[in-house]
Amino acid sequence: MNALGGFLRARREAITPTEVGLPTGPRRRTPGLRRAELASLAGVSVEYLTRLERGRDRHPSAQVIGALADALRLSSHERVHLHRLVKAGGAVCPAAPEPRPVRPTVLALLDRLEPTPAFVADGQGDLLAWTAGFRRLAAPSGLLDVDRPNLARFVFGDARARTTFPDWDRVADDRAAGLRTAADLGDGSAAVLAEELSITVGADFGRRFTAGTVPGGTGVERWRHPEAGVLRLAYETLSVPGDEDHRLVAYLPADTATARALDAHALAATS
Repeated sequence: MNALGGFLRARREAITPTEVGLPTGPRRRTPGLRRAELASLAGVSVEYLTRLERGRDRHPSAQVIGALADALRLSSHERVHLHRLVKAGGAVCPAAPEPRPVRPTVLALLDRLEPTPAFVADGQGDLLAWTAGFRRLAAPSGLLDVDRPNLARFVFGDARARTTFPDWDRVADDRAAGLRTAADLGDGSAAVLAEELSITVGADFGRRFTAGTVPGGTGVERWRHPEAGVLRLAYETLSVPGDEDHRLVAYLPADTATARALDAHALAATS
């Protein structure tokens, strides 16, 4: 069976040259795009695309699949399906291991940080524990709606992230750089997530991931909260000692207006 190749060919034949900005000649016999046209749009060779469609190559990189998804103008649902086909074929994206639990003493430290927005995350950006203050900050964005919240997956995969972060481009650069740093240092979970996002997001993630920037671990982020307004939050990232590769991130108000807004929102939530 060649489910991946069949899907790529079906989508190639279903998209018209006009949809991707190519001229349509009067003597076209091929439905949709020619292989050469798709290969050119995706930046791969015609020979390689032919091998993929015919099932002679079943080990494409996530970057190649992401480029083909971009060229084919796949929807978010189609990208997820493509990612599943790649996983089913065993080409890339092995199953990520379960995150390591947060130590009880670190959880106790989080409790002492209340009402400060703070959380503990691992190398790939999975949120493992957080304060009530962080829940008040992040819950309206939808970040915490899933069972296993992940910062990079939210920023790149959830449309609400662009509303939550007024400086989305800068936040996206930082999340991609964090994944790249973790993957380069041997974090298998970060590498798996990077492969997933290379397919499900495509070039918008891929070029940030390959840029080679390193996250600073400190700075100021702007969050847009539906009740508290736009907040300027200074954050500090602290490495947690141990084999878990966890880090604690705390947000502090970067100006007086933000401090007042956080205090008022916390008071309203607890009264």
